[in-house]
Amino acid sequence: MPTQGSGTSKASAAGETLANAAKRAEAEQRRQAASEDFHAQIDVLKEEIASLKDQIARSGGHSFDAAKKAATAGVDHLKSQGEITFDDLKANANDLEAQMVATVREKPVTALACALGAGFLLALLTRR
Repeated sequence: MPTQGSGTSKASAAGETLANAAKRAEAEQRRQAASEDFHAQIDVLKEEIASLKDQIARSGGHSFDAAKKAATAGVDHLKSQGEITFDDLKANANDLEAQMVATVREKPVTALACALGAGFLLALLTRR
């Protein structure tokens, strides 16, 4: 015959088991809710990253086009400046040549003496 104390302890143990089961179920629900919230946040972040990626791609395309146009304009400007400078140097060289030819024709002996002196100095410098 069971004692009355053992019936109370079984009821008490059953109550504790139910309480523990309820706590575990509640904890599982909180964990599940947190997991769903976490996954929802990840999905939102993925969408924001995709949006940023598209925005950067569009911005990069515009920046590249602007840089390309600026570089092309700079190259064209430098090319035209280089051609102008080359033409100026060529004209100066032609003027200097014409002036030297005129000087040699006017004073051939002086030009010959200068050439001999320059040759002698170069010979002394290269001999050592």
